Amino acid sequence: MSVGMIGCRHPSRAARVLGTLAALALAGPATAAPDPAAAREVIAQAQALCERDGGTLWGVSLCGPLMIVDPADRAVVANRADAKGALVARDGAYVGTLPADAMLANTAMDWSGIRWTQLLWPLPTEPALLRVMLLHEMFHREQPALGLARDEAGNRHLDSFDGRYLLQMEWRALAHALMEDEPAARGERLADAFAFRQARRARFPGAAAEEAALEINEGLAEYTGVRLGLASPEQRRAYAIYALARFVDAPSFVRSFGYASGPAYGLLLDQADPQWRGKLGADADLGRLLAGAVGIDATVPTDLDARARRYDPEDRVRQAEQARERERQARLAAWRAQLVEGPVLVLPLARSRFQFNPQTLAALDGVGTVYPTLRLADVWGELVVDGGAALVHADRKHATVALPRGGDGRRGDGWTLALEPGWSLVPGEREGDLTVEAGKAQRTAPTTK
Repeated sequence: MSVGMIGCRHPSRAARVLGTLAALALAGPATAAPDPAAAREVIAQAQALCERDGGTLWGVSLCGPLMIVDPADRAVVANRADAKGALVARDGAYVGTLPADAMLANTAMDWSGIRWTQLLWPLPTEPALLRVMLLHEMFHREQPALGLARDEAGNRHLDSFDGRYLLQMEWRALAHALMEDEPAARGERLADAFAFRQARRARFPGAAAEEAALEINEGLAEYTGVRLGLASPEQRRAYAIYALARFVDAPSFVRSFGYASGPAYGLLLDQADPQWRGKLGADADLGRLLAGAVGIDATVPTDLDARARRYDPEDRVRQAEQARERERQARLAAWRAQLVEGPVLVLPLARSRFQFNPQTLAALDGVGTVYPTLRLADVWGELVVDGGAALVHADRKHATVALPRGGDGRRGDGWTLALEPGWSLVPGEREGDLTVEAGKAQRTAPTTK
């Protein structure tokens, strides 16, 4: 979704937005493995950004413990000591090695007695992308204390044709709204965006609560990055439009959509109701807050096709999504045969820690979520999926991977399993399946058919 596809009634604004988008799109490759000096520069920039805000946006400072980790060797450069003495002071920072059982991700994490913001190298080289990322992750560290952490559900409907198409129409309408200076024209675009949003949620029971949770968890973090990382309203709006275009190309919207929707709704709420951040209750919904602020009717519209033609006049998005849906159905059939109907390794989930790429998740209808890449650690050991597929069932009580014919249960197509001492493979409930148990030796070799 380029600026040209979005369209604009204001040529001068379009030129400024286009320049910002071009700078983001043409950003160079991410930096290579860091040296301590480079890591200290990033830490200093993060400190300056949060000090500039001074706690104004959310009522608390986002400054706090921050570590940068090189995944290749787990080397750490941090801005403070940990509580247990694992890091040592050196050249104006604290350095050490993150242990093998600690998860690696751009996230908030608890380690060695401290709650950290963890960042993984390589980091973006484009300054705006880096600033947004820093503040996004720093917000996550404070998010639970602010009462803005939500339990996430599957959002599996966003892998379906209707879910994806209506979400993209909502995004296109939001992009237009961000480009409008005139309140009346902006209101028309927001009415369209809310129409697509309401129609999608009417078609999928439970979708409203599931989408709202991710927009709070990740959408508010990304909004915070944009609001505090970029200096001018024009830059912020350009970035929000860039995000709406960028995530169209994500392999899946299931867990990535909040990164696009969050900045758009947050910035539009800043215009419509500057006090909105104080109204984020337990059931808060960014779209509903915006609709209330600008007086949009919440009923599901009857003229949806006419509204869609404003944003997809040549039906290209619809046709592309219909083709994707055909491919998805074939892929789902293959996953169902491998991960549900065929012999599988069943891994119970008790105290699980997940590391994954949220843009690659896919819903297996009625069963759970497929992770093409995953690092899953639990009491029994660690599963690493790289280029294969793991299924985390909807109840989140167990995960499965396909067992290869004649395999030993320790490795398969794109996955490996490392068990903790005292854990072994045993036959599962179905013939041919395996599972893990503590304190038992493997009684039989796996049987596959």
